[in-house]
Amino acid sequence: MRRITRRAFAVAALSAAAAAPAPGSAAARGRGADGGRPEFRGMWLATVANRDWPSKAGLPAASQQAELRAYLDAAVARRLNTVVFQVRPTADALWPSPYEPWSEYLTGVQGRDPGWDPLGFAVREAHRRGLELHAWFNPYRVANHTDPSRLVPTHPVRLRPDWAVPYGGKLYYNPGLPEVRTFVQDAILDAVERYDVDGVHFDDYFYPYPVAGQTFDDDAAYEEYGGDFATRADWRRDNIDLLVRETAQRVRDARSTGGGGRWPGRRRRPRRTHHRPVRFGISPFAIWRNQAADPAGSDTRAGVQTYDDLYADTRKWVREEWIDYIVPQVYWNIGFPAADYAKLLPWWSETVTGTRVQLCVGEALYKAGAPGQPPAWQDPAELSRHLTLARGYPRVRGHIFFSAKEVAEDRTGAMARVVADHYPGPVRPPRPAP
Repeated sequence: MRRITRRAFAVAALSAAAAAPAPGSAAARGRGADGGRPEFRGMWLATVANRDWPSKAGLPAASQQAELRAYLDAAVARRLNTVVFQVRPTADALWPSPYEPWSEYLTGVQGRDPGWDPLGFAVREAHRRGLELHAWFNPYRVANHTDPSRLVPTHPVRLRPDWAVPYGGKLYYNPGLPEVRTFVQDAILDAVERYDVDGVHFDDYFYPYPVAGQTFDDDAAYEEYGGDFATRADWRRDNIDLLVRETAQRVRDARSTGGGGRWPGRRRRPRRTHHRPVRFGISPFAIWRNQAADPAGSDTRAGVQTYDDLYADTRKWVREEWIDYIVPQVYWNIGFPAADYAKLLPWWSETVTGTRVQLCVGEALYKAGAPGQPPAWQDPAELSRHLTLARGYPRVRGHIFFSAKEVAEDRTGAMARVVADHYPGPVRPPRPAP
């Protein structure tokens, strides 16, 4: 993915500044000037490997802050209302966490204090602009390499090497260990307790995506904890179900009372009362199961199924109402043979019907005009057609675009077309279901 140019970034920031509502205005508070139905209009702001922000590690704090403000301004200019900010990309933190080290993507050195608090800054600046800020966490990814000695000496995996599993060139926390599950939740809830975030957001990584010829070595954990399950797959799915269900309960508790960490030797953080409802949402890979594997599955022929390959029973999480919103990453064009956007949209709409879970669609803005993508993605109107189609499904409550770099740069005008066709004025996000 090509890096946003300084000129493109400056143009986006300048246009955003002209369009941005004044802090405290009705538009900034999310009251739609067009009187439209509340809906999610969001963008993912990725930090892993400096994908979106900061543009490179080691920039001065003032430069990082300026880049972050420019992205928030670009969101306002595109009439978005939600920013999903990746604050824990690889078992690290973009806030002063007592559980895990400062992210290397800030300074270039894991554990080095950047001298400021990116999450606190992002929350304040987003709210000043009338944007919701959802804190995005990757639950189990530890590192984009397999060498624990490269982690800072105080990293949990250095202290508890039995917690980690190398797989596919990366290092992961083992989801089969109850103490890992508790620790991951504690690390996440620390941010929820400290900051007035609007949401807790998981992406699509649970057990890792399959790598041909490799085995995820959780034999010891399965031997100790898997005795009540017919198969290892059932046990793995239960591990992820427990993570989702328990995190959901702790987020709901934190809405009014805060929580409390249990990591041995750590100081308990002060509780705070949230002035905003804290949602819990997940953005999974969009294929639960193909119909060939399960009659309840979608009319797709995908090579990966979350239920079977990532051990993530995303349909169950919706039916059990463990989450407040779901954002399936429907990253294919209308008419794509193996996974047609026009077939997945009604499947997900039907999945949330009868539940209080809000459906938002993840959109592959990064594919618009990208070399090597199918012809449909070379047409700047493809994404706009997605939103037109979604208008026919009342259960769809909005769209989130991957990712912030493309929202700001908009190399083909696809995002501008979405705004012109579908976002005549600002609207607020939907309120969480009671």
